[in-house]
This record gives sequence, structure tokens and C-alpha cells, in this order.
Amino acid sequence: MIAGLKRTSLFDEHVASGGKMVPFAGFEMPVQYPTGITAEHRAVREGVGLFDVSHMGEFVIRGPQALDLVQRISVNDASTLEVGQAQYSAMCTETGGVIDDLLIYRFEDRYMLVVNASNLDKDWAWVQEHGETFDVDLQNVSDQTGLLAVQGPRARDTLRPLASIDLDSVRYYRFAEGEVAGVPAVISGTGYTGEDGFELYVSAADAPRVWRAVLESGAAAGIIPTGLGARDSLRLEMGYALYGNELDDEHTALESGLGWVTKLDKPDFVGRDALAAQKSTGLKRRLVGLQATERGFPRSGYDIVADGTTVGTVTSGTVSPSLGGGIAMGYVPTELAAKGTAVEIDARGRLFAAVVSSTPFYTKGSIRR
Repeated sequence: MIAGLKRTSLFDEHVASGGKMVPFAGFEMPVQYPTGITAEHRAVREGVGLFDVSHMGEFVIRGPQALDLVQRISVNDASTLEVGQAQYSAMCTETGGVIDDLLIYRFEDRYMLVVNASNLDKDWAWVQEHGETFDVDLQNVSDQTGLLAVQGPRARDTLRPLASIDLDSVRYYRFAEGEVAGVPAVISGTGYTGEDGFELYVSAADAPRVWRAVLESGAAAGIIPTGLGARDSLRLEMGYALYGNELDDEHTALESGLGWVTKLDKPDFVGRDALAAQKSTGLKRRLVGLQATERGFPRSGYDIVADGTTVGTVTSGTVSPSLGGGIAMGYVPTELAAKGTAVEIDARGRLFAAVVSSTPFYTKGSIRR
């Protein structure tokens, strides 16, 4: 055991499958299995893969003012949510910097916030601080919750024999309560890969049973356990932001490309005034996609160069297993953010050409919207 790190309830399953365990967000998590990152990536794009994302945090908000609190701390408009619907959102500081991005689930009697593991303690303190002035009951159920992601064009085929509900009724960003492999579960039509699939919220104690059942059910579809390495390359191909890379409290929600979920017509949420002012005066920098036009491997921390001057830094980068070339994300001045703008990436002294690109980079995913 690595000193000071937590383990999810699926740790033994990862070890039994040959997972290479590494520190991640305070946990020991599998970065890859013997199959390798590229094979795991392709399994998700072409068939189905199974992820352990139990390190994520879950907060439950109940009470007469539950919605009021959610509205106060999140940039999106949760009042539009129907029971059984999930929403992507973010929490911001008073200056508009991103504290975390998150999912908001609306149940009949409660809301659930799903936050990033790296921010769990910070986020919980933030929710508690703001919750003091609302009539709500707050619960941090992170340690009691297991979360599995079944992703890929054959995810439905894999889960259908195990699920007690009609999976086709669970549309994109919708969820239902039922059972998977005889275990009570929240079955959510969400994911982080750009493929069809589901995220399964179960009790931590039941997670190993569900994990084994899903692997057995998906055997004919070629399912394999999938680690953090493939999760990262899959999300980057979709242009999905990652907290600590693209998202942080030094960049605002608008600069970070989250304007589409930032509802400035919603009154009195934390950071609203700063974001409204920034929108009025104009953004000085933006998060953009970058696509290499010659051979090169963009990595986080590499400089972005235009006309011989460093203008930004790569926040995430890889050679795309699906596209075969270098892709990246990073912040550049607004005047360089237009699609097709030519830049260079400085790979430790070797410059290679790239252009500003729209995202997603990969557009052939199987998501059913």
C-alpha cells in the first residue's frame, strides 16, 4: 500500500486483473492493465470498456431550500432539471475562477452533486460554508458510494442482461433507479468518453460484485477493464476539460469554455457579477483545441508559440490513438483563438506546427443524445 493514499472498494479487482496502480487524486488507481492504454482506448471506441471511477465525490442535498443552495453555488440553472435528469455545471469563486466542474442530479426528494476526487475536501467545505444560510441537510456519501462507468458502442448490449430497467429509456444525461446484477443502482446515461454508455452508482460494498458481473456479461463483446491512461486519451479526443489541467481557479468559467453552462440571466450565484463584467469587457484569453500539422507529441506544460513569441501553455496533450496525430488543449490570447490560426508547440526546444482546432477532435462517437 502506498502511504497516505485511499483505495476504492475495487482495488483487489484491479490487482487481480494486473492493473498498474499509481497515485491519483489521493487514491491508488489503475493507470492501465496488461492490455495497454492503446488497446483499452480502442476497446471503448469500438466495443466496450469498464472503468472504476469510485474515487469521485458525491454530496447529497435535501431540505426545503435544497434547490436554492444548488442555484447559489453552481453556474448552470438547476431549476430547469426534471426528476431523473442530470446537468453539467461548475462552481466558481467570487472572481469567476473555477473551483470545480461537476454533475448535478435531480431526484424526487434530493439533489446529488458529483465532484472531482482531487477537489473533494475543498468542494465539501465550500458546500458546507454556503449551506449554513439555507434550510438544508447535507451528506457527504463519497466513501459509501461505488461508481462504475461502462462505455462504448456495445455498452447497452453488455448491461442489458444485468439491468432491471429498460436501458433504452435512459437517455443522454438522464438517469433511473433500478438494479444491476441484483444490486440497487442509479443508472445514469452519462460518461466522459464520447461514447454511448452508463455510469452506475452503487454502494461501495456492492461494487466488486457489479464489476465482476459486468466483465462476465461483456465477455462476448470483448470488454476489458480500462484505466486512467485511456480515460485521459478518450476525454482529450472529445475536448473535455480536466480539472487541474484546463480548469482551475486562475481561469474563469468563460475563459475555460464553460460559457455554454454559465447562465448569467440566473440571479445571485457565486461569481456571477465578475463573469458578467468579464463578458461585457471581453475575454483576453480562451481555451482552445490544438491539432498538430506535422509529427510531434504535445504534452502538458509545453509552450505554445506564435511568431517566435510564447503565447500560452499546453494544458493537456497526446498523440490521438483514434486520429493518429498530436492533439492538445491550451490557453491562448483571444486574437489567436480563431479556428485555423497557425501556431507552434515547443517540445523541449523542437518546434512543430499546429493549428487552432474546434473540438471535439474525434467526431465518430456512439453517444445517443
